[in-house]
Amino acid sequence: MRIASDGTWFYRGSPIGRKPLVKLFSTVLRRENGAFWLVTPVERGRILVDDAPFVAVEVEAAGTGRDSRLTFRTNVDDIVTLDATHPIRVDHDPASGEPRPYVTVRDGLEARILRPVYYHLVEMGEFAEVDGAEQLGVWSCGRFFPLGRIAA
Repeated sequence: MRIASDGTWFYRGSPIGRKPLVKLFSTVLRRENGAFWLVTPVERGRILVDDAPFVAVEVEAAGTGRDSRLTFRTNVDDIVTLDATHPIRVDHDPASGEPRPYVTVRDGLEARILRPVYYHLVEMGEFAEVDGAEQLGVWSCGRFFPLGRIAA
């Protein structure tokens, strides 16, 4: 089995078209020592993941400023509130320098934040000082989450 970078799940090279089946598989997905596994009480199988196992397809904001609460929905309908346990991490593509943002979903599993969702976060962003430098980021649950470096 394999999960493509766009969130499509494959079995023996064919996409799994039944969303309820993908959602079921997602509930038994685990990450151990950098590898991904589907783990049930009676079976365990390795699964290849091209990037992140989930994709954040939507973000909703409640409140404003430091009092805001941002909630993501993934491609398997997991709901994740951006907080200390579920932070944003932003990598950058080494070739293009483009940001590659992720949000922690659970137990070391992340969702890649889709570009339109990331742009929405940027629109909501505010500047705050982090480690002596002003950075663009978003507030959620009383914490500031930087959105990555800003090109000059």
